[in-house]
Amino acid sequence: MDEQRIWAPWRLGYIKGTEEPADPPPEPIQWQPGADHQCFLCRAAASYADDQEARRMNLVVDVGQHTLTLLNRYPYSNGHLLVAPLRHVGQLHELTDAEHLEAMQTLGRFSQLLGKLISAAGFNVGLNLGQVAGAGVPGHLHWHLVPRWPGDNNFMPTLAGVRMIPQSLEALWEAITEEQATNA
Repeated sequence: MDEQRIWAPWRLGYIKGTEEPADPPPEPIQWQPGADHQCFLCRAAASYADDQEARRMNLVVDVGQHTLTLLNRYPYSNGHLLVAPLRHVGQLHELTDAEHLEAMQTLGRFSQLLGKLISAAGFNVGLNLGQVAGAGVPGHLHWHLVPRWPGDNNFMPTLAGVRMIPQSLEALWEAITEEQATNA
């Protein structure tokens, strides 16, 4: 089967960091110390005084004491999450022990939640350090939690070279936040 390429020029703004959302989230009430105001992870980590609509617009599903978890706006598969420190930090050795521990615990908690919620049978967990290693945001490290299912062929397209993600980000955001509220 020949692989098909899909022309996706809308991604260029994302890659170059110039994309403007149709409805940008409101300006945060308070940024984290040392935040980069151009970083989407720093914007998601900023304080909105528990404004649920701002969390939805930033796709934030969880904020801990040291980390935040949000949906990947450009997912590899349904349920693709990002787990990042609240601080704008780009290297593993710069994390505190508390940040590193909370990140690992959060990855474990969300792999369990997504296993239950969307029947994920496995996960890829990845972290790209530095631009040459594939980090799209080299100044703010983040782990990718990518759900997997039997027969997904390691992300190889299986039907006419097309990947399909069956759930909208909004519907997944609602399902995750409802599940967390139920189990709180």
